[in-house]
Amino acid sequence: MADTPTAAYSLRIRVRLTNHPGALGELATAIGDAGANIVALEGFEAKQSHLDEDVMVNCRSEAHQREVLDAIAGLASIEVLDWEDRTFAMHQGGKIEVLPLAPVGDRDDLSMAYTPGVARVCKAIEAEPHRVHELTIKRNTVAIVSDGTAVLGLGDIGPEAALPVMEGKALLFKEFAGVDGFPICLQTASAPEIIETVQRIAPVFGGINLEDIAAPACFEVEEALKASLDIPVFHDDQHGTAVVVLAALENALRIVDKKMTDVSVVIAGVGAAGVACAKILLEAGVPQVIGVDRKGAIWDGRDDLNPAKQWFAEHTNPDRRTGRLAEVLPGSDVFIGVSGPGLLTVDDVAAMATDPIVFALANPDPEIRPEAIEGLAGVVATGRSDFPNQINNVLCFPGIFRGALDVGATAITEGMKLASANAIASAVAEDDLAADFIIPSVFDKRVAMLVAAAAAEAAVADGVARFPIDGTGAGA
Repeated sequence: MADTPTAAYSLRIRVRLTNHPGALGELATAIGDAGANIVALEGFEAKQSHLDEDVMVNCRSEAHQREVLDAIAGLASIEVLDWEDRTFAMHQGGKIEVLPLAPVGDRDDLSMAYTPGVARVCKAIEAEPHRVHELTIKRNTVAIVSDGTAVLGLGDIGPEAALPVMEGKALLFKEFAGVDGFPICLQTASAPEIIETVQRIAPVFGGINLEDIAAPACFEVEEALKASLDIPVFHDDQHGTAVVVLAALENALRIVDKKMTDVSVVIAGVGAAGVACAKILLEAGVPQVIGVDRKGAIWDGRDDLNPAKQWFAEHTNPDRRTGRLAEVLPGSDVFIGVSGPGLLTVDDVAAMATDPIVFALANPDPEIRPEAIEGLAGVVATGRSDFPNQINNVLCFPGIFRGALDVGATAITEGMKLASANAIASAVAEDDLAADFIIPSVFDKRVAMLVAAAAAEAAVADGVARFPIDGTGAGA
């Protein structure tokens, strides 16, 4: 089944058309026949003998981009003047920059911003260390830390190749919650070295967002940093995914008229995201969770489990069921895939309980494509933006850090995660709730603020806030 054209493979093509009736239609037909979508026409310029036009075209892959360009070049009345891959163009020079907040226009400004006036601020922080959250960038800055060992669907690509993803994360932090994120890509895959490095740079930051660190090292890194630092440490691949999955599940269960405390869940993929999803679902009251990895179901007694999977085994699958995914899935209410493409079949879904909920979250290719189970599943969600119900961590991490920074939180608690999930779910109004709309749009700017408020309140309730909600801490 062919992939849908997407902006991830979009082109800007500057074309010159012969100025006669039907030329633009000929161009559009050629692009459509090649299987691509025109999404915009820009830069129109009419001459007496010709028209110059910028055409934005979504394609399926780099090979498909070349096919589209060849199809256009084959038209006698149209000349390709220039073209660019819009994704690469967006990344030229990076996606973020550092800007000053204070003017330095004269001697007085310099005397306050730097020497000698800055010494007064240094002494104030020395006397009252908590004021670093008030008087420096620590009040609003998060380190986005990765070793590049588990990037998106790309795997172990190294720190340099991971940098565009971390920049993208920083862009989303700023765009959705006003948080200043800074990418830190480390030239090491050693958990102890990552831990030590983050501990040494922590004085600069108000929070640590761990990203794309392979399991099981990610668990060791997070636990050590949570124990040693007095700022929030949040592994987004684990907890961001789990929070948004729980929010989506809350609303999906309303669609199929089932309760959290009655359903059984099968999770395919028992890495960072799978373990975190299990933890938050158990915390939310789900009574039956079974995890499946490449070797089959996780159960207490399997002899090939790392520490994270051993925890999973001890807290899930109470009946110690064994077997492959197809053997443990029948009768289950919910499938959550955080694994790989094509893992789930139509027959697997048909064997689930009535109105099954399928969250096929592998990216970029889901465990099963939604159109394959249309009419069979009660609710379907994916991690992709070109299908309904996108489970996207951007619904969580900007807001949860915004709330944590606002009250100077020393940690991100389970209560903050549950409150954040409830806030995300609440962003879908009762009248709008539908099988194809269980989760708010990632572009809904209300979500980050709803999550921030809920996370801040939970931080205060859980006793991890340095400042009251209306105090003078890290608020925006």
